[in-house]
Amino acid sequence: MTPNRPLAVANRVPQIALAYWIIKVASTTLGETGADMFSMTMDLGYGTTIVVFAALFAALLAIKLMLRRYTLLSYWAVFTASAILGTALSDFIDRTLGLGYAAGSAVLVGLLLLTLFAWYRKEKSLSVERIETTGAELFYWSAFLIANTLGTAAGDYLSDELGMGFMVSAALIAGLLVLCAVGHHFTKLSGVFLFWCAFVLTRPFGATFGDLLTKPAERGGLDLGTYGASAFFAVMMVIALWFEARNTRRANQSA
Repeated sequence: MTPNRPLAVANRVPQIALAYWIIKVASTTLGETGADMFSMTMDLGYGTTIVVFAALFAALLAIKLMLRRYTLLSYWAVFTASAILGTALSDFIDRTLGLGYAAGSAVLVGLLLLTLFAWYRKEKSLSVERIETTGAELFYWSAFLIANTLGTAAGDYLSDELGMGFMVSAALIAGLLVLCAVGHHFTKLSGVFLFWCAFVLTRPFGATFGDLLTKPAERGGLDLGTYGASAFFAVMMVIALWFEARNTRRANQSA
């Protein structure tokens, strides 16, 4: 008789590759335009938008946790809900609570560092490419939600409070993302550190790009409106997901 082999534990998150970042930028930009559409264009307000998408985020996350493995649709559904919720939370903190962009960003940086510290103390790892337990996945999504909220606040701080405008802010953040990529490929900097830098930076990039498309011309935007911009990025995300699903299926068939 052969000894029993331990069952392989399914990974619950995707690999971090170029496709991941493309889908993430589309999702985070959709989060910016979608949150603005619900809270401002549809006049639901930040409070109602937060309640609706907090409930949706919790429901989608519960389904994701029950699956105990990575599936394309469940993962990105949770992620997109967190992006919209993060935008609404950021606007609520900055505007309704009156903390301002700088103070709000500082609070969120502290919360993110605290979450990462607790995650490492509990799981002895901050891996974002291998999540196998419910506890680790809860830390994962908590950190993602905080990082999405932080990214929105940071983007608004650059474009509004510092007066850099949407175009310049997006270009500056894009340059910083290029530096993260260079650091990943050509230096020995921590991969975990570079991931979280890039993760946070792609959020204000999406936020400022979304604002560039939706805000009126007198504020430096293209005045496309939240409905049109949200529809555009929703279609872009669906196309990116289709390509990712096809590539994943081909990889599984050739394995």
